[in-house]
Amino acid sequence: MRFPSFPTLIRTFYTISNATTSRLPASQKALAPFTRGTVLKSMPTIPFLGSLFSSTAKDMTDYPVNKSDSEWRAVLNKEQFRILREKGTEAPFTGAYDKHSPSAGTYTCAACAAPLYRATHKFKSGCGWPAYFDSIPGAVVRHTDRTFGMARTEIVCGNCGGHLGHVFKGEGYPTPTDERHCVNSISLTFRDEEIGEGK
Repeated sequence: MRFPSFPTLIRTFYTISNATTSRLPASQKALAPFTRGTVLKSMPTIPFLGSLFSSTAKDMTDYPVNKSDSEWRAVLNKEQFRILREKGTEAPFTGAYDKHSPSAGTYTCAACAAPLYRATHKFKSGCGWPAYFDSIPGAVVRHTDRTFGMARTEIVCGNCGGHLGHVFKGEGYPTPTDERHCVNSISLTFRDEEIGEGK
């Protein structure tokens, strides 16, 4: 059995709320918009629907670099804050490091400068975001991300908790790990020298 898509679920709930509104007596139709709003606001409390809007990610204050939102806003630009702190995603094929292919160097966290990936970890996946088959040991932390009704593996900086992207396994790329770390370019900076563990 295939699970219906998220837009299909929303349309279904909207249709049900409209169908029940049309059956109300004329005296109660004036209250119908409030009733529909209450139904839609209460949806995330239903266990299944609640999982669409939640993540089991570690609290972003449980990392060695711990700053308030206002402190992060002072050091990150608006787009960096949206992606690194609010778990956003940049548009595909727009990032500075998508087609960046150096032979040596280190990709670091744009928020805290912690070393994350070696240039030798990067490969061409054609997905529209920088792709890495592995990270510097201990640099990247994985969490289960259950947003949008699916379970994905989110990756964050192990030093500050900044959102990097997601890991996908078993896609058949000819890499040593058969993993693709799909990372937002805006979450990264690049340094020509090898830094971090195992340099």
